[in-house]
Amino acid sequence: MFGYIYVNEQELKLREYTVYRSFYCGLCHNLKRRYGRIAQMMLNYDLTFLALLLTGLYEPETRLEEHRCIPHPVTKHRMADNDALDYAADMCVLLSYQKLRDDWEDEKKQTRRAAASVLQSAYQKVSAKYPRQAESVEKNIRLLHEAERLDRHDIDYVAGLTGHFLAEVFVWKKDEWQEELRQMGFFMGKFIYLMDALEDIDKDKKHGSYNLFSTYGDVWSPEREKEIQEILMDMMTAASRAFERLPILENAEIIRNILYSGVWCKYVAMKNPDKSKGKSRRKDQWQDLGKAGEKTSDQDKNQDKT
Repeated sequence: MFGYIYVNEQELKLREYTVYRSFYCGLCHNLKRRYGRIAQMMLNYDLTFLALLLTGLYEPETRLEEHRCIPHPVTKHRMADNDALDYAADMCVLLSYQKLRDDWEDEKKQTRRAAASVLQSAYQKVSAKYPRQAESVEKNIRLLHEAERLDRHDIDYVAGLTGHFLAEVFVWKKDEWQEELRQMGFFMGKFIYLMDALEDIDKDKKHGSYNLFSTYGDVWSPEREKEIQEILMDMMTAASRAFERLPILENAEIIRNILYSGVWCKYVAMKNPDKSKGKSRRKDQWQDLGKAGEKTSDQDKNQDKT
C-alpha cells in the first residue's frame, strides 16, 4: 500500500530532481543507520513526500552528506539529513511493520512474518515515542481487517480508515498547522488505498481475496472509470487545497509536481499497461487529470486574497 505518491520526473527541473533524490536517498540512509537493513528495505516514496512536506513547513536545519550505498557502490550520492527525515523514518517503521503483519495475515508468507519479527523491537520503540500515531495506525488497521472480513464495499468508510491513520502520521507537531496536515493525510490516505485496490483488483479476483472494487465489474469500462476517476480527483483536490493553505516556500514546486501530476502517473500506467501506446499519450492524460486539481487550488488562493 505504498509507492503511489511519487514525482513526475519528466516535469522536474534538474535542480529539483537532485533535491528530491537527496531526500529519497537520505531517508534510505536514515533507515539503515537507525534501524538496520530490513528497515531500509521498507523505503518508499510516500514517506519521502512527507519528509519534503514537513521540511518545507518547519524548515529544520538540513545537512547534506555524500555516501555510497549497495545499489550505487561506485559513485557517492547526495543525501539530506534533518529532523523531518528522522520523523519520516520513524513513521516508515511504524507503517511497514503493520504492512508486513497485514501481508502475513492475508497471504501467510513466511518472509513477511520474519521481516515483521526483525522490525518488532524498532516498532515498539517508535510506538512508545509516538503513541498517538501508533494507536491510530493499530486501531484503523484492525477496523480495516474487520471491514474486509465483513466484505464491506462502502468506499468512504473503508478507504477512510487508511485516511484516518495517515492523517495522524502527517501531524508531526500539534500546532497551528495540524488541521491542514491532518486533512492532507486523510485525503491522500484514501487516495492511496483506492489506488492500491485498483492495482490489485485482477490479482484479488484470481485468488478470491477482498477488494473494494470487486462489485464494480470492469473498473476500466467507460462508466466505472469515470466514476472512479472523479472520486480520486476529489481526494487529491481536497489534499491540494490543504497544502495551498500552508506557508511553504522551500521545495514547494516539487511538492506541487507530486500533487498535481506525479500521483497520476501510476494511475495512467495501470489504465494503459500496453507500453506501445507511447509515453506522449500517457503524459497528456496525467496532465489532464492534474489540471482539475490545480485549477481548483488556484481558485482557492484567489479567494484567500479577496
